[in-house]
Amino acid sequence: MGEGTSLCSRRRRKWRRRWEVLPPPTRSSPGPPLGGRTRPSDRPERGSEVVLPLDSWPRAAPPPAAPGGGRAPVRLRLARPWWASPEAPPPPAIAGSWAPPAPRLWPARASPRRPGPAGWGWPPWDWPRWRWEPSPGAARGPGGAGGCSRFWLVINKEGNMVTARQEPRLVLISLTCEGDTLTLSAAYTKDLQLPIKTPTTNVVHKCRVHGLEIEGRDCGEAAAQWITNFLKTQPYRLVHFEPHMQPRNSHQVEDAFRPTDQIPYSDASPFLILSEASLADLNSRLEKKVKTANFRPNIVISGCGVYAEDSWNGLLIGDVELKRVMACSRCILTTVDPDTGVMSRKEPLETLKSYRLCDPSERKLYGKSPLFGQYFVLENPGTIHVGDPVYLLGQE
Repeated sequence: MGEGTSLCSRRRRKWRRRWEVLPPPTRSSPGPPLGGRTRPSDRPERGSEVVLPLDSWPRAAPPPAAPGGGRAPVRLRLARPWWASPEAPPPPAIAGSWAPPAPRLWPARASPRRPGPAGWGWPPWDWPRWRWEPSPGAARGPGGAGGCSRFWLVINKEGNMVTARQEPRLVLISLTCEGDTLTLSAAYTKDLQLPIKTPTTNVVHKCRVHGLEIEGRDCGEAAAQWITNFLKTQPYRLVHFEPHMQPRNSHQVEDAFRPTDQIPYSDASPFLILSEASLADLNSRLEKKVKTANFRPNIVISGCGVYAEDSWNGLLIGDVELKRVMACSRCILTTVDPDTGVMSRKEPLETLKSYRLCDPSERKLYGKSPLFGQYFVLENPGTIHVGDPVYLLGQE
């Protein structure tokens, strides 16, 4: 390193080689489209002009001051775009200065240069991102996937489903899938381990979930005795939904779902999504705080705004694409304390009714129940992991 040369100055020279600062614009400059996906036809070619948001400017070279004070967006010439190919056509002109979509949300563990699906380009300032976490107490399947518990069901001797609405202490039972083993756990009760693949010699029961018939293979006497002894009310059995069995149709539960949307033992949808911000807002109105487990979502997203999930039309997590269908209307199950298994029949349901009722035009769909969380269905299958960034595909 020569005399008078510093590491910072070398970095600044490297920055100048990649970007050329242009004079202030005299008219609107083209830039990335506002929100949504960036199609190949929208991507600027090498040397085209874009407008970057302030938080994209490097710390080593702060943006210049605007004539009226403060900081203004800076027009830069993109010399080596990482997300656009050299042969891509120039972007269409967009009236007005381009600004990043709100909210600007970036998870701590998300890479700003995450590649997109084939044929799509994602500039690092184009889509808002969040981080998702599995619901506390949700069962984990092989590979760490949440929602494993939705393939097991407790039934009574008539074959009707039994949930925490009828037996509140069911929330104290946790179900864990590790390898080929299913483990049932509860406080002050010895764990019970069962094979995930139920023996084919076990009987198949005709069950009823919300009035719709569905099959389930009996998990054996040991499981039935374990649950019955823990609840201490009446005899119950545990059944398992197998891949070859006919699932229920979500459209038969709620008209908003498509005829092709299918579920095993869930109420209406395979995915219930809730944000941490929405839960925090509810807790700010309650004397006794509630937990995520009160609402049983299988995907919890952090870093977004309060009730932002109400306006999401589509999400991309890893290579999994999800589409929002409708809000989740809440029932008395939310009043069961997940730590004690005691049902209060009041909070947080009463507080939710004070500010989360549906629009009168949607009364036929939701009735008088408050809305909290959103139902999603699968558009493109794949794998998601804890900490994956969440991309917003569409918004109302």
